[in-house]
Amino acid sequence: MKPQRYQLKEITAPSEVEVLYPLVTQLRPNLQTVDEFIQCWQRQRQQGYCIIALYDKQVAVAMAGYRVEENLAHGRFLYVDDLVTDQHVRSQGYGEQLLVFLRDQAIILGCKKIVLDTPLSNALGHRFYFRCNLLATSLRFAQTI
Repeated sequence: MKPQRYQLKEITAPSEVEVLYPLVTQLRPNLQTVDEFIQCWQRQRQQGYCIIALYDKQVAVAMAGYRVEENLAHGRFLYVDDLVTDQHVRSQGYGEQLLVFLRDQAIILGCKKIVLDTPLSNALGHRFYFRCNLLATSLRFAQTI
């Protein structure tokens, strides 16, 4: 684990979202511009989407986007839309710190579990999730329309 030089911060302003653009595009390269990212964040925020960022020495090194959802399959759960650590500082405990925060949030928000999706091709991510006690419990099917 990293020493306590990091800070977790909930992102609440467009200027804070803008700073995260280089980080989020490592996970979501489909976001073509900062403005597109900010507009998407604003729309999703109306649906309960939150971003938490982890800063090390005032530099954003990791972020997670999440929301609370409920359905018949899972009950009330915390869904992790986005989880990324800067590619230059991976394997230093930042992602794990975000997952610890997300688990705590899930408990506070009355959720029974944490759910996230990851591509089948993300073998390194799978290894990380297993190490953090997240288990592969289903396979999601999708159709592009």
